[in-house]
Order: sequence, then structure tokens, then C-alpha cells
Amino acid sequence: MDLGLNGKRALVFGATRGIGAAIARTLNEEGAHVVLAGRDAERTKAAADAMTGPGGASTLLVDLADPASVSAALETLGQSGATDIDILVNNGGGPRPGSVLEVSGEEWTRSFETMVNATFAITARLVPAMRARGWGRVVNVVSSGVQQPIPNLGMSNALRASIVGYAKTLADEVAGDGVTVNSVLPGRIATDRLAQLDAAAASRTGQDIEAVRKASRGQIPAGRYGEPQEFADVVAFLASERASYVTGSQIRIDGGLIRGH
Repeated sequence: MDLGLNGKRALVFGATRGIGAAIARTLNEEGAHVVLAGRDAERTKAAADAMTGPGGASTLLVDLADPASVSAALETLGQSGATDIDILVNNGGGPRPGSVLEVSGEEWTRSFETMVNATFAITARLVPAMRARGWGRVVNVVSSGVQQPIPNLGMSNALRASIVGYAKTLADEVAGDGVTVNSVLPGRIATDRLAQLDAAAASRTGQDIEAVRKASRGQIPAGRYGEPQEFADVVAFLASERASYVTGSQIRIDGGLIRGH
């Protein structure tokens, strides 16, 4: 199936590892030029150099936790012509685990700036050009916790839910201009982040980590953790010409973990 991505330009955040790296690689293989956004210059360059797709790749250095870095990246996008971005993949790391009752006001503010406000600012910079061209795709990587809160991930559950509300509102505003906006909800995907969460659960409960993983897999109807490539394939479809009538949606890639919604 031709996804119609030849000649498109995609900006992927968190593109040097895990889900983000798989998304960047897949879009590149499908013919898009991919701008890999990351905070580590050496790692980001290495990831771009590893891209083998026909569209090529470039880099954008940005630390979403640093408002000054986000502002500089937005300025770079405005000056370099990268406002010709057709596909925006908003993907960032998650906050620390823990109860919502343990989070201070300062930490809420800092995490909102990193996870939410940076996403809003970047999207607001790029979408007007998409509307003017009559074509664009925005895909937000959030979490299954926005539909069914995940125990001990209180900050993630709360903050990512605000991105879903934003995305649904934006989708309504731009659908008539050929721009789609969707949210993808990973379940338990085999990444470094999941390994860290499993290790934290093992430490918290005093269990062996293999026992934690076995119990976790036992909750998933598919009986296993997902692979980053399985997640990336869904994102590539949503970013494509083929998904022109899919917008304002929340799409789970979780092996059947969430039963409702």
C-alpha cells in the first residue's frame, strides 16, 4: 500500500529512542524527509545518519524541559523553512511515577511546561502553514492512562489528558482545511521507559522483576508487550494520505489492555 508520503516532511519529537525512533524510521522508509528532534546533539545526529529512506533526514536540537530551548527551536523552524512541515509527531518522555497527592505545585507547573505547554506552542507554530497548504497531519503520542488511569502514574494520567482535550478541539477547528489531528495511546510497549517502570514496580513491591513482567503481561489479552514497530506502523498510517477521514480520534495500540471506551 502506497501511503503517499513521498515528498512529505515530518517533524518527530523524541526521535532518538523507543517509540519516537521507530516512528521516525518508519516515516523515512515510507519516503518522507524526517526532521529528528532531540536534546542530545550526538545521539540525534547519529539517529539521522542512520536513516536510509529516500527522503533523507535532518535534525532539530531541542530540550522540551527548557522553555528557552523550545523558544529557540521555534525560532529555528521559522527561519529555516521547516514551517513546510507536513507531519508533526508530538512525542515526549513521561514524568516520574507516584501518587498525585505527592506532587508539589512547583512540580505540576514544571511538568506542565515540559509535557503540555511545549506541545501546544510547537503545534500552534506549525499548523497555520498546514492549513494554508490544505494538507497536514498532527499525531500526539499520549498514553492509555488518558482513558483508564494507570496506578502510580498520577502525573502522566492528568497531564496527558489535557493534550487529548486540546487535540480534539484543534481537530474540530482545522478539519475543513485538510488537517487531521489524532492521539495515539500506547499500552505496554517494550521500550526503555517501560523497563524503568517495571523496575520501579519491582522495587516498590519487593517482587522479582520477572514476576512483575509476568503479572503485567497477564493483564494484556495479547499476552505480551507490544513492539515499537507495531506502534510506529499505526502512526505512519495516521500520517498518510490514506487516513484523510480520521481525525479527532484516540487510537489505542495496547494489545487489548483497555476494555472500555
